[in-house]
Amino acid sequence: MRFDHRTLPQRVRFGTGGAADALAAEVEERGARAVMMIAAPSELALAEGIASRIDTALWWSDVAPHVPIAHAERAREAAAAAGIDLIVSVGGGSTTGLAKAVALTSGVPIVAVPTTYAGSEATNVWGLTTDARKTTGVDDAVLPAVVVYDSELTLSLPVELSVASGLNAIAHCIDSMWAPSSDPLNRALAEEGVREVAGALPVIVSSPENVTARERMQYGAYVSAVAFASAGSGLHHKICHVLGGAYDLPHAQTHSAVLPQVLAFNTVFAPEGSERIARALGAPSAVEGLERLYASLPVVRALSEVGYSAESIPESASLILPLVPPSNPRRVDEAALEGILRAALEGRAIA
Repeated sequence: MRFDHRTLPQRVRFGTGGAADALAAEVEERGARAVMMIAAPSELALAEGIASRIDTALWWSDVAPHVPIAHAERAREAAAAAGIDLIVSVGGGSTTGLAKAVALTSGVPIVAVPTTYAGSEATNVWGLTTDARKTTGVDDAVLPAVVVYDSELTLSLPVELSVASGLNAIAHCIDSMWAPSSDPLNRALAEEGVREVAGALPVIVSSPENVTARERMQYGAYVSAVAFASAGSGLHHKICHVLGGAYDLPHAQTHSAVLPQVLAFNTVFAPEGSERIARALGAPSAVEGLERLYASLPVVRALSEVGYSAESIPESASLILPLVPPSNPRRVDEAALEGILRAALEGRAIA
């Protein structure tokens, strides 16, 4: 056994009902004097409650999916003008992504307070969209210094979005099984993430107010993202980032439609990872386990449900192909990508 594993430095404050106290303690310990609070308009009231015990120098709600460059530039200019020395993001992946965009050029630390299961808070990956093309990169400057998890903040997340966001977490795990820097440690974390998220999702569907299930989801989403941050971005995420940036598709639902296709495409060529996924799902095979999970959930199965069309498949394949990691266990060409996309468009099993 030989591998080179990197663990990212980050503090996690985990506790239901404790977000406001955790944030106040963090601001005090850091001696922050000019805090920028970032939250989408729909989550401003929630963010105000979390920030009730601190002084805030700048409130920012100009948040958009996939972090368009114009939004990033406006936030960066406002942060610089206000002399911000701490960024606090309250929300999902888009909000965390905007905080990362500010940190990327300023070096100001981030305290992330997630309200979904996107996992962006645990990675040093940033993404920006320019002219309908999403660019991603890795930089330790964007890794939130602290993550505050409070399951009460996810109770208002609708069941359908909870499911889509949770499947995004499972996508982090599945990609981690064969991503460029995959190793035994992050594959073990990924297996744990699949087990926890898959166990919690059906409970949340049947009992949305179940705080224990929400805690389990947050824990699972975190370890999933930690695995992904170490392993890197695999075929699945390369596909979804292109689709999201080029066609403005919703992030989580795009993941749920594409994931079964990528898993089916790779599974025979990655026996160890597939065995781990199957074991975590309690099924004879990884593909069967994911199909059983999907059957128990209200889930977006087809890209056609989120505005993607067959006419876009050839262009999409040509955009994705240069980004496919050489480490993918199965050879990928444009024909293979078109097959994956066509199956995901229709929500059927890949041939």
